[in-house]
Amino acid sequence: MPRRLRILTWHVHGNYLYNLTQVPHDFFLVTDPAGSPGRAGRVGALPWGDNVHEAPLDQIARMPFDLVLYQHRAGWDEDRPRWLSEAQQRLPRVYLEHDPPQQHPTDTMHWVQDPGAMLVHCTHFNALMWDAGRTPTRVIEHGVRPLTQAVYRGDLERGLVVVNHLQRRGRRLGADLYRQLLERVPLTLVGMGSEALPGGWGEASQLELPAHMASHRFFLHPVRYTSLGLALIEAMLIGQPVVGLATTELATVIRSGENGFIDNRPQALADTMARLLRDPGLAREWGERGRELARERFNIDRFVADWMQLLHEVTT
Repeated sequence: MPRRLRILTWHVHGNYLYNLTQVPHDFFLVTDPAGSPGRAGRVGALPWGDNVHEAPLDQIARMPFDLVLYQHRAGWDEDRPRWLSEAQQRLPRVYLEHDPPQQHPTDTMHWVQDPGAMLVHCTHFNALMWDAGRTPTRVIEHGVRPLTQAVYRGDLERGLVVVNHLQRRGRRLGADLYRQLLERVPLTLVGMGSEALPGGWGEASQLELPAHMASHRFFLHPVRYTSLGLALIEAMLIGQPVVGLATTELATVIRSGENGFIDNRPQALADTMARLLRDPGLAREWGERGRELARERFNIDRFVADWMQLLHEVTT
């Protein structure tokens, strides 16, 4: 049985972190008095386990750890040299990259250039697009532990879009496509700042979101360029059919006409969504097949096993 590790990390993406902490090690989340981005600790509605602890920023250098798991650039560039001891900086180190490159999509060198570190991507698309340089890389695909037992009904004849701050994030996240498609089919937008756009419902907690997924007829993913969103996987696990763009990792997940629909023509997306509104049986059929794929590919046991293997490798 592998020894239990003490892992220092940051709270960057709450849902991912919740799934990551299903790994049976102890996780210590960086905190500061202001609850700054990445330093918020055990916050929110998520049911954190007993293996999730907090590590006050000014005490980190005196705390014992076995590994440091970086999750954002500020942690690597700023917190590492300022708050970690020299010995802690030499500990086994993993950098978890959540996103594809935000500057040039193919020619961006990742800022972690360290042959002694491990750069982990959550999709093969992300790994393909980043230039890792001299840093070893690994892909560990998402795994999701459902927070509720919500079951798809699809009785609400609307599509659901889940994006935080969509208006501010613009074309990359599909703000223009959302507005365009909203003129053709009824849509509900859920997420932080969603009230600023037509159809915006507001923010939903992680425990509230599954109910929206269960009631809405389909899940629309209008995002042009991103990683594979956890909300989309959660929708699939409930059995909600997905409609989206045939870009990034989603092109390897959805098979059009079998377990959802993807296309790069807005008109084709609108026509398909209208069809799902007319045919709830088809929506249920696609959603059920999508759920089968999600259970096989994104189950929490596979995710935990992959992380256990990687953490064993980098600490032995």
